[in-house]
Amino acid sequence: MILHRLSIPLSLALTAVLAVGLAGCRSADQYKAEADEQVYTIIDNKWDDAFGSKANYKISDVEPDPNAIIIDSSVPLPPVLTLPQAVALATANNRDYQTQKEALYTSALDLGLERHNFENQFFGGVLSGYSKNDQSGDEVVFNEGNFGFNRLLSTGARVSTHVAVSWAEILLGNRLSGGVTPMLGFSVIQPLLRGSNRDIVLENLTQAERNTLYQLRAFNRYRQEFVVSVVTQYYLILQAHDAAENARKNYQTMLWLYRKTKLLTDAGRLPKFEADRAKSEALNALDTYVRQRKLHEQALDDYKIVLGVPAAARFTLDPAEIQQLRAAELPYPEFAEDEAIQTALQRRLDLVNVADFVVDAQRKVKVAEDALRAELNVGADIAELGRSGVDIGRQPRLDRGGRVMIDTGRPDPINDQVRAVIELDLPLERESEKNLYRKSLIALSQAQRNYELATDTTTLEVRRAYRDLKEAAERYRIQQESLAVAKDHFRRTYAMFQYGQASSRRLIDAQGDFHSAQDAATDALVDYTIATLNFYRDAGVMRVLPDGMWKVNAK
Repeated sequence: MILHRLSIPLSLALTAVLAVGLAGCRSADQYKAEADEQVYTIIDNKWDDAFGSKANYKISDVEPDPNAIIIDSSVPLPPVLTLPQAVALATANNRDYQTQKEALYTSALDLGLERHNFENQFFGGVLSGYSKNDQSGDEVVFNEGNFGFNRLLSTGARVSTHVAVSWAEILLGNRLSGGVTPMLGFSVIQPLLRGSNRDIVLENLTQAERNTLYQLRAFNRYRQEFVVSVVTQYYLILQAHDAAENARKNYQTMLWLYRKTKLLTDAGRLPKFEADRAKSEALNALDTYVRQRKLHEQALDDYKIVLGVPAAARFTLDPAEIQQLRAAELPYPEFAEDEAIQTALQRRLDLVNVADFVVDAQRKVKVAEDALRAELNVGADIAELGRSGVDIGRQPRLDRGGRVMIDTGRPDPINDQVRAVIELDLPLERESEKNLYRKSLIALSQAQRNYELATDTTTLEVRRAYRDLKEAAERYRIQQESLAVAKDHFRRTYAMFQYGQASSRRLIDAQGDFHSAQDAATDALVDYTIATLNFYRDAGVMRVLPDGMWKVNAK
């Protein structure tokens, strides 16, 4: 080995360069932390209060935001989940919700990379080597350090600078000779025609900025749809539970009627076919109860996927939520249809995105137009090279006898190299650019049509939601009256049956009508509640709160 014969200053220089290189290395965790900080700085700066509360938007493997819902998975679920608890669980655990947060993260991550393209991009490294001349036995150990940065400017100019230091030790017998070569380089290329416009140069960055904004809107629109879906499913499960309870009570009543009728039949006061009919109705009621109970249990299992809880989890939903709806006077939205449509056209986050897509398409046309122009670039590069001893960066020069040529040790003059260039590319061949330009015009037309379609679709969605709400409100009123009538009819028929003034068939029919009216009233109540949620969502006035619930944002 020959490395031990290196001069002390050279060894120290090599050690210093390596130390700098090692100091610049970071662990994978440090890179992750840097990416996380960059992403959420971008998101926090772009978040508009009109989007909704800034909460529950960070992915699972970072520090949660201050308002985030935090669920301790080690704590068992309560046996009865209230509506706010269910919404909080879903917000914290739902897998699709996590995917939406990750899509937002990756969009901001892409933006960070586009921003980095206009920042100083540093590079550096060290090259070391060893060579030996088999004929002369001369040996050379050489090293080179190269450091610098590149940068793209908004004018389209590309700037590059670098500093290189090369050194070597040449051993010839007991003789030692070496040299150090410093070099400073600088180059710049500036487009004057194609690719010189600031808007064209920044187009990818502009699109990345807007993509992150679009994803923020899409995420918050998703949150509105998500809370509606979670609440809707909660009430539908309660409706299934209520239907199962009504079926159970109906079966108990029918069973009591059968037993009562059989006693009267056995006493000869009623014909036998009435007992048979009562028994048949009791069996039908039992069958209905079994099916309704299964439907409720299946709906509850499906809800576990929405909540993101284990499939083996055991819980029920709070029936008091339905009782509260029954007890409360359901509010009717204070929005006229035309007012709701105008509000939606101004505030629906998904519609705002579609409108901005048109602006994107317009910019893409300008970019495609720019690509059709001639390309004229001017540039210059400067290299300052000083040599002493051996010219490093190349293999040692050998004489005709194969021996290493040793410099005299006298420094050579500094060699400054300056080069200026002008590059012109005439637009003689622009076939692909022509096609891209034509496609950009078509894409603009499509974007405009998509916006028109989205506007019409939004208008129709609000109208449909408004009609559904009016119909649900009227239907709920009707079913409440029907329930009161069916309940009163059953009570009167039962009293008449007690005194032998009504047949068991009439009482069974009255009980069946009462049972159907109970289910219809609950169905109308839940439909009205869901229709209200859908109307607020489609009108764009729903604001998601930090706890995952919602309120009407009329401003």
